[in-house]
Amino acid sequence: MTSDDLAAASDAAVQTPLRVGVIGLGFAGQAALRGYLALPGVEVVGIAGLETDRLKQLGEEHNIPHLFERYEDLLALDELDAVSVATPTKLHAPISIAALESGRHVLCEKPLARSGAEAEEIVNAAVKAGRVLKVIFNHRERGDVAVLKQQIDAGQLGRVYYAKARWLRRNGIPGLGSWFTNRELAGGGPLIDLGVHILDMALYLLGEPKVLTVTASTFAELGPRGLGGSTSSKLQVGSAYEVEDLATAFIRLEGGGTLLVETSWASFRKPGDDFGVTLYGTDGGAEIAVENYAPEDTLRIYTDVAGVPAEVRPATQRGGGHSAVVSEFVDIIRAGDWSSHVGRDALTRARIIDACYASALEGREVAITDAP
Repeated sequence: MTSDDLAAASDAAVQTPLRVGVIGLGFAGQAALRGYLALPGVEVVGIAGLETDRLKQLGEEHNIPHLFERYEDLLALDELDAVSVATPTKLHAPISIAALESGRHVLCEKPLARSGAEAEEIVNAAVKAGRVLKVIFNHRERGDVAVLKQQIDAGQLGRVYYAKARWLRRNGIPGLGSWFTNRELAGGGPLIDLGVHILDMALYLLGEPKVLTVTASTFAELGPRGLGGSTSSKLQVGSAYEVEDLATAFIRLEGGGTLLVETSWASFRKPGDDFGVTLYGTDGGAEIAVENYAPEDTLRIYTDVAGVPAEVRPATQRGGGHSAVVSEFVDIIRAGDWSSHVGRDALTRARIIDACYASALEGREVAITDAP
């Protein structure tokens, strides 16, 4: 096929509208909606959510033809190619599986599921249906992550043998009494909520090393006392505080490397909301440090120049966030090669988090079960 043929095929793909729907109308669902609306050749044909006022408002604002409270009614539409799932975590598996079995591609909010077993069910459904399953790991799309990944892949750090990843909040429990603090609905606390982001960021930067074992601890010291909560519009379910508010994990990697993960919704530390990664390599080091979501001056590269320690501060772009993931999802669907995009990276993360919770509960090191 010539370059002209490829260009014509690409133009045809864009001219054929991709018809999408969004399930869940909170922050993540609205971020996905904005991403779709910004793309050429994509039509948002329906949205679904229990918040009737928000459902009506979004429908009118964006001229969306089909508005449903029940996701089943959205999936019953004939004119639907793909959906975003942005609901409480408990609903990720049933909705994603139903969508895949109905022949739709799925873009699911993180974490993929409450457990590795649920995540495996969703991945198996994607494989069986021959459809795309992608998960919103939007922190990969950060500009500082992209520059650091280029440095690592170019060998500037040598072999990275130790890494630290953190996301720590002072007062950031996302709604005391909300679905986030209910174990049945959420699957866990900051480890599964924030930890999955920084775990993904670290493993992505390190080139997806195999995880061998984890040793983890979880703590619930502030949340059960009504401390550490933030103002939130998260769906309230009247739950007692049932999850951790701080977690740590020591992760052994194949090849001898190790990764330390720290994450909290609430802890007595400096005010704010900070996350990032630190890498130690044989030829250099690096750190991404983001304080209160500041978009600039977040990356440091540590090296030697003529035998003298030096610090490099590369310029970085802001990155595309949710919108970039939505755009990638659409590009993958249009490319037509779907077999390698069935959520296996998200399944790996879910199994690691399973092992962390098991380690914390049992007070021992836990090995990761090999993926099928």
